[in-house]
Amino acid sequence: MGKIKLTKNEQKKLKDSLKMYTRYLPTLQLKKQQLQMEIRTVEARLAQLKANIENLEAELAPWVAVFAEEEQFRGKEEKPLLWIQSLKSSQINIAGVVIPSFEALEFEVQDYDRYLRPLWIDKAIEAMKRILSVQAEHSIVQIEKDLLTDELRITTQRVNLFEKVKIPQTKAAIKRIGIYLGDQQTAQVVRGKMSKRKVEEQKA
Repeated sequence: MGKIKLTKNEQKKLKDSLKMYTRYLPTLQLKKQQLQMEIRTVEARLAQLKANIENLEAELAPWVAVFAEEEQFRGKEEKPLLWIQSLKSSQINIAGVVIPSFEALEFEVQDYDRYLRPLWIDKAIEAMKRILSVQAEHSIVQIEKDLLTDELRITTQRVNLFEKVKIPQTKAAIKRIGIYLGDQQTAQVVRGKMSKRKVEEQKA
């Protein structure tokens, strides 16, 4: 806090600021708690999605050799049989933070002659859809966590600023002005009494 004026106006201004800080601090503390809870929820989702990815990868492990038969995943004009058409997501607001929310990964599958393809091709396509979808959801949830973590850092800094700096400094300044004004008032009373005594002595 910079240099303060030792006046009643300055004291009033500081008291108004203190009211604002003490009114705003609980809102910040609540936001901090909400963000911490949401981050814990998101971390649990990330852990679950990671486990799902690992399970799917283990499930796909026996297929790795057949996936190497790349020509089986090619359709007309050498285009892949399966490709990602779009990623559907929406936006939600959590504790004042706009974050993405995964909805679905949409695929397009090229028509192919099932009589000319290996028997495993249908299962392979479905398996690829599942693992790509879970990986995409994991990426979106990671973005959610990053955004919420950034907001938590900013909110925590503000809470600390109010709790450890603004409120204590403002209270100290108000007290300092109060002491100064009290001393001034006492000195004025003493001067008044001394002046009165001098007048009385002159009259005597």
